[in-house]
Amino acid sequence: MKKIFQPLQLKNHIIPNRIVVSPMCQYTAIDGFANDWHLVHLGQFAIGKAGAVIQEATAVTPEGRISYGDLGIWKDEHIEKYKQITHFIKSQGSVPGIQLAHAGRKASTEKPWLGRRQITPQEENGWQTIGPSKIPFATTDIPPHEMTISEIKEMIQQFQKATIRAIEAGYEIIEIHGAHGYLVHQFLSPLINNRTDEYGGTFKNRIRFLLEIVDEVQKVLNKASLWVRISATDWAESGWNIEESVELCKILKEKGVEAIDVSSGGGVAHQNIISGHNYQVPFAEKIKSQTGILTGTVGLITNGKQANEILENNQADFVLVGREFLRNPQFVLRAAEELEEEIAWPSQYERGKETK
Repeated sequence: MKKIFQPLQLKNHIIPNRIVVSPMCQYTAIDGFANDWHLVHLGQFAIGKAGAVIQEATAVTPEGRISYGDLGIWKDEHIEKYKQITHFIKSQGSVPGIQLAHAGRKASTEKPWLGRRQITPQEENGWQTIGPSKIPFATTDIPPHEMTISEIKEMIQQFQKATIRAIEAGYEIIEIHGAHGYLVHQFLSPLINNRTDEYGGTFKNRIRFLLEIVDEVQKVLNKASLWVRISATDWAESGWNIEESVELCKILKEKGVEAIDVSSGGGVAHQNIISGHNYQVPFAEKIKSQTGILTGTVGLITNGKQANEILENNQADFVLVGREFLRNPQFVLRAAEELEEEIAWPSQYERGKETK
């Protein structure tokens, strides 16, 4: 069997294959509540036999949403619909995951199809953003409020509370979003974090916020698998880099983080991303080889052959696919056909299999 279709053994769970649906924001919630769009959107990937389905960035506080249309998990009332979503995903043999997030200075934006601009606190659907420092993402943005020590400590507790709700809702993978220029990444990057206290300056201080979140989440994790998504590099001079990422992942592994979801960029507006075929794979490969932690890679993965080669070359342990799942929710079934592997189809879809 091709490696892409071999199970991935976690400590307490088995992912039936190594193709994972990457978190993709839908901007379709009201007050953080999931609805039938999210049920059908996420459920279709489980029907299509994705090994795991990671729910979009789900905010741990109202102000942590990227937009007013983002999902949230800051109150108990959010749990009910999530239980329906996770129940369905599990019923199809996939593992449900959730990405816990706070957008920090990149919050309070309009929906992408309405322009994505930042909405000011004085406007409808807008609020004051926060961050480690008063540096805005774009020059036209309102500067974020610089978090106090007590606010940082309270935010760490919000991640823990969100984890408790997520586990009650049935999620078996808890992923902390530490990438793409959102709050955790903002603390990591010296281009964004210019604090002079214990949460800024040195590498040890800049990673403190994430490590304290991990410590608090671990206390309530139960049997869920803890993952962290990182941006391996800022793609900008003097920014967060792959060497720091490797050192961070060594520490995260020691703290019981089970997998690293390796992406890159998103931190600063002047980033210079050099994209192309498998352009982020070398970051995952370096982290995997130098730390030994389970490692996933993302970015422009569009077919089964490409994904399987990454795994066969030992550059990652699993792949996360985003946009290609939007184009083709049955990506896994098509990948099996492409690689001439026989995998089980949903019984209801059997008559749709091509006959040779």
